[in-house]
Amino acid sequence: MLKVDNLKKSFGSFQAVKGISFTVKKGEVLGFLGPNGAGKSTTMRMITGFIPPTAGTAEICGHDIIKDPVGAKRCLGYLPENAPSYRSMTVTDFLSFIANVRGFCGAAAKEKVDAAIEKAKLTTVAKQTIDTLSKGYRQRTCFAQAILHDPQVLIMDEPTDGLDPNQKFVVRQMIKEMAADKAIIISTHILEEVDAVCTRAVVIAQGEIKADGTPDKLRSMDPSGKLDVVFRNLTMKEER
Repeated sequence: MLKVDNLKKSFGSFQAVKGISFTVKKGEVLGFLGPNGAGKSTTMRMITGFIPPTAGTAEICGHDIIKDPVGAKRCLGYLPENAPSYRSMTVTDFLSFIANVRGFCGAAAKEKVDAAIEKAKLTTVAKQTIDTLSKGYRQRTCFAQAILHDPQVLIMDEPTDGLDPNQKFVVRQMIKEMAADKAIIISTHILEEVDAVCTRAVVIAQGEIKADGTPDKLRSMDPSGKLDVVFRNLTMKEER
């Protein structure tokens, strides 16, 4: 459902992403792991069409993000880091606006909005303005806009960063409930996300893939069997 082919991104003389390739199939939840500055967000922004790659491309459900960006984005839901929203709107009004942007209107728009509110567990705050919500509910509102059109591919950049333990649990449960029908990528530096929701993980550092495998495969890379040790071994070599 998602194919990333030799993506590269340079900012002047700095090469932020150095030729990344991977695929994500339906039913997979891929943890895209790396320390701050590893190139995670830059990669996510290229895959979603927010910034153009210097080289390479990505295909979403067979649609090339460069050659057919509209077709690719129809199949894609994106929750960026620090996701924006119109905070003077109520949750329902904001999602109705998103539905209209996505081309839904009338009864079809209401059906999509109601379904997204239910999936994101926002029923109790649906009539509140977004600026009155806690960070967790604001994040879930942005999560709802990402899934409103029921995309086949869902990409989330740091979806639980800064949330309290209860809100993290709720967001992770929402991801698990949708995992069977979608290809999902979670970009994060929080290792506990791997155990909580991921079926597979890619570790990135210095703009390059350092490992790709199931959580158990990654643990087998060090005698300790600890994911945090494996992560440090893979991402801190240049700093030692």
